[in-house]
Amino acid sequence: MSKPVTYILLLLLMMVWGFNVIAIKLVVDYFDPITITAFRILTAGIVVLIVLTAKNEFRKMTRQQLVYVTIGALTGITGHHYFLSMGLTMTTASNTGLIIALVPLMTSLLAIVFLGDRLTPLRLIGIFLGLIGVSFIVLNGSGELSSISRGDFYIFLCVIAQAVSFISIKKATETMNARLITFWMQIIGSAFLFLISLKMEPQGLESLTTGKPWIWTVFAASAILATGLGHMFYNRAIHDLGAGETAIFINLTPFFSLTGSYLFLNETIVAAQLFGFIFIVSGVILGTGALENRRHYKVQRIQKKESDFS
Repeated sequence: MSKPVTYILLLLLMMVWGFNVIAIKLVVDYFDPITITAFRILTAGIVVLIVLTAKNEFRKMTRQQLVYVTIGALTGITGHHYFLSMGLTMTTASNTGLIIALVPLMTSLLAIVFLGDRLTPLRLIGIFLGLIGVSFIVLNGSGELSSISRGDFYIFLCVIAQAVSFISIKKATETMNARLITFWMQIIGSAFLFLISLKMEPQGLESLTTGKPWIWTVFAASAILATGLGHMFYNRAIHDLGAGETAIFINLTPFFSLTGSYLFLNETIVAAQLFGFIFIVSGVILGTGALENRRHYKVQRIQKKESDFS
């Protein structure tokens, strides 16, 4: 796949992921949130399984792989989507989209702590910018801790859970195909979510019978396009372009979340959210090392061309 085509598809994927926050907001407000989330993730897992089978890539896991994948499933699927679905019932889609944009930054911070990644001055500045940005959003410009909503706090917990899972996934990818990891995580994670739903939402399965065609269409788009196929294509883009160049595109998702919240949910976008958006995007670009990696890749290309010329 050529670079221009990959760029265009990445741009479309960021739009899908940004609007997916609105889709999940609609779905969890309509059905019991944990129950429908379990089925959404299971549906995404089935989509990934179909692709794995078609490519003859389905494999069983070793015991060590199972450990890493289970940790990733408990944090990145069960924990992340539990707090996401519950948080969206208590806060706005626009706040959610902005806070979730911290995932790359939080992942970078945990990689520094647990994987020994280098903490550069630019990354340190990025971390502070990201924290300032999220404070604008959750404090709503008031400066008082009492103004933080439970929903915003849950979304922040979902960010931490996702970041922790990426550390485990990094270990798993040393011996496993990324699509295979995605499948097993979604199947294991959705099973845990379903068990939680049976305890917390006794009428959850019954709520699914009330769904109308339009909400099931939103559900299918979220599960198949955003969660299933979307993550597989993003992993492919990382392989084609490199992690640094691909990570820059992720900063477009909060923009589409804000736009979608305004267009489809009639949410009001306030100045504090716009300031938060600017700080978070700047923080992610610096804090994840995306800017440094991009410069590194450019230097490598120049050196390669000079070597080929000589």
